[in-house]
Amino acid sequence: MQNHAVRVHPESDRLACAEQLAWKIAQVAADPVGVEAPVADMIINRMIDNAAVAMASVNRHSVMSARAEALAHRREAGATVFGMGSDVRVHAEWAAWANGTAVRELDFHDTFLAAEYSHPGDNIPGILAVAQQCKRSGADLIRGIATGYEIQINLARAICLHKHKIDHVAHLGPSVAAGIGTLLRLPPSVIYQAIGQALHVTTATRQSRKGEISSWKAYAPAHAGKMAVESVDRAMLGETAPAPIYEGEDGVIAWMLGGKNALYQVPLPKPGEPKRAILSSFTKEHSAEYQSQALIDLAFRMGENITNWDNVEDVLIETSHHTHYVIGTGSNDPQKFDPQASRETLDHSIMYIVAVALQDGCWHHVRSYEPERARREDTVRLWKKIHTVEKPEWTERYHESDPDRKAFGGRIIIRMKDGRVLADEQAVANAHTLGATPWNRDDYIRKFLTLSEGIVPKSEAERFLSVVQKLPDLAAGELHQIELSIPSQDMQFNRVESIFNFGQLGAGSEGARQCAALMT
Repeated sequence: MQNHAVRVHPESDRLACAEQLAWKIAQVAADPVGVEAPVADMIINRMIDNAAVAMASVNRHSVMSARAEALAHRREAGATVFGMGSDVRVHAEWAAWANGTAVRELDFHDTFLAAEYSHPGDNIPGILAVAQQCKRSGADLIRGIATGYEIQINLARAICLHKHKIDHVAHLGPSVAAGIGTLLRLPPSVIYQAIGQALHVTTATRQSRKGEISSWKAYAPAHAGKMAVESVDRAMLGETAPAPIYEGEDGVIAWMLGGKNALYQVPLPKPGEPKRAILSSFTKEHSAEYQSQALIDLAFRMGENITNWDNVEDVLIETSHHTHYVIGTGSNDPQKFDPQASRETLDHSIMYIVAVALQDGCWHHVRSYEPERARREDTVRLWKKIHTVEKPEWTERYHESDPDRKAFGGRIIIRMKDGRVLADEQAVANAHTLGATPWNRDDYIRKFLTLSEGIVPKSEAERFLSVVQKLPDLAAGELHQIELSIPSQDMQFNRVESIFNFGQLGAGSEGARQCAALMT
């Protein structure tokens, strides 16, 4: 790996294209280096993982709405939409939108945490959609996804966004654009322009993950993927981007990140160096923020020693800066203690998560968040006794570059009313590569079969698993097989009229009346 110093330059410097971070990313994307077997295998695992969480969310409201918008943009021989089968095709950018929303809705796929945090599996829907529409091969897709992971993860290693209240998908727009550039074997000059455009249109504030967290949390990465597809398309047509997008005196670093005096060291592979970043990321065994994974496993173990939850006096979680300030009491978000809060808010409250994990000894992507579960009186009482504190040793391990020491766990200290103290800690989740039960292909398949049960017919699930595991051998034009079909009676649709489907539901509908009022 090679570190690239990135800082703001005044316009008088006339910073050469070759010195700009966007160009250096484009060079990595255009490098024809092959993909190593462990990386290709992990890409298949993550495609299975994405499909699992997408199927589990396929009939949730946000996903239905995104799908409704996508289906209004049909295209013969376009890209597929999760659940609709290979016969239904839409424009690639709209498939990226619908499928990206489905993948992110439950916040249950892979993660990478460093200076910034990310869900690098968000790269897959946009790159896959373009691969399907442009009739690329499985090997092409693998190369594109390897680039997407490489760029997003290395940007997350170097450039903190949340410190400056910028949403983490600002790293995703450039990574998807770069991945598509690799997929289509575009020249660096085109990829460079696409990266600049994608970054420019995918920067937004962190309010999407703060306070009353809304359905936009699922849409944000899908929007970044959609914008990346469109950015690449415009760049292929010869359109250009604001530049230098990172280093300009009115660019992203100067006004959205560290400012004119900031210096970032961004690691990128050297020419000819294989892209291995995906191997540094981890998936989730439990449907909750990644930095809660080890604490959930720890809470399962500790909860076995408590029989009466009202005997608990206080619960302290010692953890990292990120966990304390983003999902802990350091966030100062009262919504994180609100039994009426949305699922999106509850899965960003380590206090709620630990309370339920202690009591239930298990975690379920639906039942653990149901209103009646969140509002259970003994749970609410326990929940309000839990607080977090940052400990330097956990923050140091969170930012550790050594993969054998990097950890996202913490220590739980439970004080009982009778004076007993229960204390234990766990550094990494059980499913982590260094954990008690590190995950392999069989675990990803089990997750897929569990989450898709009752939604995807068994024969269709088996067909998908067979095809996706043959990904390296799929020929050009065969990637439409990487989809899933659900019986029409099991697929739900948003029937409210929108601008895109205006008139299709009947002029007398409430949606039509609202739309008509909007357009007069």
